[in-house]
Amino acid sequence: MDKKSVTTLTLKQINKHTVYQYIYRQRETSKFQIVQDLNMGLSTVSQNLTTLEKEGLIERNGYFASTGGRKAQIIRIVPDLRIAIGIGILKTMFHLVAVDLYGEAVARETIPLAYEDTPEYYDTFAGEVLHFIEKNEYPTEKISGISIATQGIISPNGSSVTYGAIMGNTRMQLSDFASRLPFPCHLVHDSKAAADLELWNHPKLDSALVFLLNRNLGGAVITNHSVHQGFSMHSGSLEHICVEPDGPVCYCGNRGCLETFCSASALELRSGLSVKEFFLKLRDPDNSGEHLQDIWQDYLRHLAFAIRNLNLLIDCPVILSGYLAPYFLPEDLDQLLALINEHTPFPLAKDSLLTGTHGQYTPAIGAALFYVKNFLDT
Repeated sequence: MDKKSVTTLTLKQINKHTVYQYIYRQRETSKFQIVQDLNMGLSTVSQNLTTLEKEGLIERNGYFASTGGRKAQIIRIVPDLRIAIGIGILKTMFHLVAVDLYGEAVARETIPLAYEDTPEYYDTFAGEVLHFIEKNEYPTEKISGISIATQGIISPNGSSVTYGAIMGNTRMQLSDFASRLPFPCHLVHDSKAAADLELWNHPKLDSALVFLLNRNLGGAVITNHSVHQGFSMHSGSLEHICVEPDGPVCYCGNRGCLETFCSASALELRSGLSVKEFFLKLRDPDNSGEHLQDIWQDYLRHLAFAIRNLNLLIDCPVILSGYLAPYFLPEDLDQLLALINEHTPFPLAKDSLLTGTHGQYTPAIGAALFYVKNFLDT
């Protein structure tokens, strides 16, 4: 193939990608709008729309309201052309989600399954994942990949867990999953996956501190619009910041880690209630006693201490994400902000304290975005 042919082919691919990305961003558009906004010729746009439609990437469905002339057809991408499967593994269960090209979880499920580093566990796990795909009637060719978020530090090459004290999964290998599932597989730290979701939801965010308020606490640092990994992949492990040197023993073996005060498990341990029961009683003026109020105040106090000190190191918004995030009411955030700003020369602005909205499914959805972004970038 000569140089001119290669150049022509490359230009066609660029134009096709540009048109698709424009439709993706707009969600709904018309041929005339594409021509106008991309400054492309009508024939070029028409050819690309025909190609994209033949490949199943876009659809024309319905018409815009008439503005006096001929009604324009509504053009959209096909959001479920590809489905990414995201999984969040915990000690006693795992969360499953199916995510479309807009990053929306179109199906979700929680499977009770205690983690064990055994072939039987991985066999059962794979069987449940395949059943989930079959139950939701996703053809094999729709699945772009399976991305697995787990509690544990992942090796730089993504092939294994190098530190997994919570689940005892230090020996977990990506191949444990990939050898049992007929799709591309990817392994990621659950906190990093949560940060990926927050980046997706806040596309203009350059930097942030992410607190993953799950059953076990986690965290991530976002800088330059990407999740900071660190030399040993443990950047952002804010759960092991010591907030009280003589505090409770953490699973890492040290005392007084933030994990022992601000994880959902710590909240359950102190209250003797499940998270759901705790907040139901906390919010009920007839049932909530001083004991629960004291526990919640102590929780907020320790969380504020960590946020205040970390924000001195990294001047950026703070995102409360994960399982506990949806339980925070506006008055909780106001109180937390007041505690953060109580003893600092550099107060955190109210609009810099953000909350996630996906609860316990946050790591699973964030993990799935790996394959969503891969598809959109091609």
